[in-house]
Amino acid sequence: MNDEQLQLLQDRADISDVINQYATGADRRDWDLYRACFADVVRIDFTSFSGGDAEVMSGDDWANRVWRLLPGFDATQHNSSNHVHTIQGDAATCVSYMVAEHIYAVDIGESSVTLGGYYTNTLERTDDGWKIIKCQLDVTWQRGNEALFALAGERALELLGES
Repeated sequence: MNDEQLQLLQDRADISDVINQYATGADRRDWDLYRACFADVVRIDFTSFSGGDAEVMSGDDWANRVWRLLPGFDATQHNSSNHVHTIQGDAATCVSYMVAEHIYAVDIGESSVTLGGYYTNTLERTDDGWKIIKCQLDVTWQRGNEALFALAGERALELLGES
């Protein structure tokens, strides 16, 4: 195996680590870990789930937006699999399947909502390692109580003292 092949293997492992870190940081509510996945400026496209338009924002603003939602759930579990990497020098794309379970205990009705689909993450190599510069979520299926997202958002703001 030559140096180029070894570098490719290292890059694939490092990129998958960033994608897994995204899920781990979110589910453990480790916002420093979550934030560290992103470049200083990031394009977020969750339009397949939330509608609207893709947005360009700071990595801090994106992490803050997620921080103002996920703690409102009793638990979340984001699973990432089937990573397919395309690497060209200091630029890369990783497409990965996702299943995201969100639990919010309610007295009446379904207490979970699950999203399935895939992420297309575009990354760049920086002095601090690979960073996501574009995160696109494509939801291909959903089940459960979608109203839980609004309830979790309200609860998260209460927990943060911002209600």
